[in-house]
Amino acid sequence: MLRHFILGTAGHIDHGKSTLVRVLTGTDPDRLPEERQRGMTIELGFAHFEIVDPEENDLRLSLGVVDVPGHADFVRNMVAGVAALDVALFIVAADDGWMPQSEEHLQILSYLGVTRAVIALTKADLAEDLGFAVEMLREEVRGSFLEQAPIVPVAALQGRGLEELRAALAGVLRDAPPPLDIGKPRLHVDRAFSPVGVGTVVTGTLIGGALAGGAEAVIQPQGLTTHLRSVQSHGSTKDHARPGMRTALNLTDIPLATRDKKYGITRGNTVTVARLGSPGLAVDVKLEKSLRPVPGQPGFTRPLRTGQKIHLHHGSASYEARLHLLGTRAIAPGDTAIAEVRFTSPVHTLAGDRFVLRDWSKQFTIGGGIVLEAAAVPSRFRKPAQRAFLAARAAAPDDAAAALTAVLVRDRAVPREGVLHQSNFSEAEVRKAVDGMIKSKSALIEAGWLLEMTWWTEIVSLAAQAIESHHASHPETTGLPVSALRAHLRRHLPKARLFDTLLTHLGRHGFTQEGDALKKAAHQAVLPPAMAEAGRRLLAALKASPLDPPNPKELAPTPNDQKVLKFLIQAGEAVALDEKAVMARDAYESLRTAILASLKSRGQATASELREDTQTTRRFLIPLLEKLDREGVTRRQGDYRTLR
Repeated sequence: MLRHFILGTAGHIDHGKSTLVRVLTGTDPDRLPEERQRGMTIELGFAHFEIVDPEENDLRLSLGVVDVPGHADFVRNMVAGVAALDVALFIVAADDGWMPQSEEHLQILSYLGVTRAVIALTKADLAEDLGFAVEMLREEVRGSFLEQAPIVPVAALQGRGLEELRAALAGVLRDAPPPLDIGKPRLHVDRAFSPVGVGTVVTGTLIGGALAGGAEAVIQPQGLTTHLRSVQSHGSTKDHARPGMRTALNLTDIPLATRDKKYGITRGNTVTVARLGSPGLAVDVKLEKSLRPVPGQPGFTRPLRTGQKIHLHHGSASYEARLHLLGTRAIAPGDTAIAEVRFTSPVHTLAGDRFVLRDWSKQFTIGGGIVLEAAAVPSRFRKPAQRAFLAARAAAPDDAAAALTAVLVRDRAVPREGVLHQSNFSEAEVRKAVDGMIKSKSALIEAGWLLEMTWWTEIVSLAAQAIESHHASHPETTGLPVSALRAHLRRHLPKARLFDTLLTHLGRHGFTQEGDALKKAAHQAVLPPAMAEAGRRLLAALKASPLDPPNPKELAPTPNDQKVLKFLIQAGEAVALDEKAVMARDAYESLRTAILASLKSRGQATASELREDTQTTRRFLIPLLEKLDREGVTRRQGDYRTLR
């Protein structure tokens, strides 16, 4: 069984990181002429080797190696290489011991969430007292994630301790879960180059999901689309690459970006897929500042202050930004806080991503943390709902159910498809969280929306109360106008589209819509006692001269009479031909029947012929004929009408 992991080196300059990688892998990670001339790692180096687990011979570990610079001037390059490690190979020279960059690298790995490591105590042949060196090193890492890491004395050039080192690496990875495949592949580009005749090639560590040759991909944060012409890992072409593999991608139609030509791809960009949200100018985060000092460098212990300009390192990129703390003006070493980081250019992240902060002068690592909300909205950062959301997220940043609950409590309603899509939760985790909320009746799904149950119940109750109140105060009407209900609920619905969902819900729970009015299904419009007499009077006036009744203004001169006339029309006791002609229902049906009989007899007829046949006036005949035309009963052809 072959399992893939990424190993990254860490440690102070001149402690033998590159030498140890070369001896373990047979590959010199220092590939630049300048590095070989100066004897110092400047850029990231890459190698690969396999280990057969000495305790489980059928288990092989394929380790992609990222070798990082140890000099303080190249920490930016170091951070770009360790953003996606499964195990750290932490290098400390036995003759030098713990040094400033040892501590800074330890803090960087801690901020990035690395938990598995092996410490190689290099240059063991130069130690005057190897046991004492091990004891001192163990004391230096006390309280850190390295506290329980195995320490293996090594003399790389003499081949001493190499088998023990391989065994220690196999031991810490033996029970390690495979690199997460959450169906959200991302490759943070750490190299981009263009070999002659090949096009653009980028490399990086693949995390979050698989990428296959021929697939479509997106370059973030630019949003450029491309296709993966081919996929390789350690020089071998693959149908697809999986998480935990060092991966090279050959891209179509994407040039290299340069200082003068921004269109294209470069280190710091991310190759991913389209469904993972958009870049933003801010992220809301949980921030921490290590209590551990860096020897001789007081800048590491200065408090972080709100409004401070910083550099945020995420993936293989570094971004200029400004820090805004929530609820405090500063955080001291050992403290945590919720904060918003606001960038000068768009940044693509997922909630759950880890990051490192360095100061504006790029001299000190000053903090790190985890993204609570990607593509955050600065205008709501300090509002109560967002503060409560961030507090809930910070309390359980790796819990999908807690994250979903926090989103629904804040937003009330979210589209079911795509909920938590810009996060490090898999669709299976999100689906389980959704099912749990529905089972506990804290949420429901309605017309594609995931709705917070308590809030939705209140919205439905408000709508029902508004309709029932309208029935009580205006029993003569069919129901509450849709526009009136929309206006009544506008401030309660966070998204206008939810109103249509509410109408659908009401339609399944005892309410109906007639025309532009909403009503309880059992409601029948009736005239209240105060209007009953006016109703009898208006009907009597219409029936007194059925084929030539008064026009509406004469019939209903007062506002109260107009309400009664509207009720009679809605109830079907009167028929409005147009705004100037109203007839009693019986008279209308009689006249309509006479017109249809005349047309059936004649085949076709003019308005004048129909007026003679029905003995009515043009004031009623013409609007009635036009009504029949609109209803599709008759058809007008020039001066003639026929039955359809």
